[in-house]
Amino acid sequence: MRWNLRLKAAERGIWKSTELRRMLADAGLEISAGKMSALWTGTPTTIRLDDLDVICAVLDCDPTALLIPEPEKVAARRRDEPITETGTGSPTVTPRFGKPRSEPPL
Repeated sequence: MRWNLRLKAAERGIWKSTELRRMLADAGLEISAGKMSALWTGTPTTIRLDDLDVICAVLDCDPTALLIPEPEKVAARRRDEPITETGTGSPTVTPRFGKPRSEPPL
């Protein structure tokens, strides 16, 4: 996924992260300066759905405008997976047999 926050903000005439942060606070979403910087400059690894809802409301867009799928990256990851004995990129899961668990104390 590609994070498209800055472009959507620019389309609404928002050029600074502090301006967007103020607008989000007015809408009820308090974001720290550090978190706002991370959202503004990079792609978040996680984002709460409630936060995404407020961001979309402030920017007057839907989540698909902020989260752009990149299917070519997914396809590249599949090609990079090692082929296992099953013929797929997924490893075979086999149960571990060994020493049985001890009995609980009396």
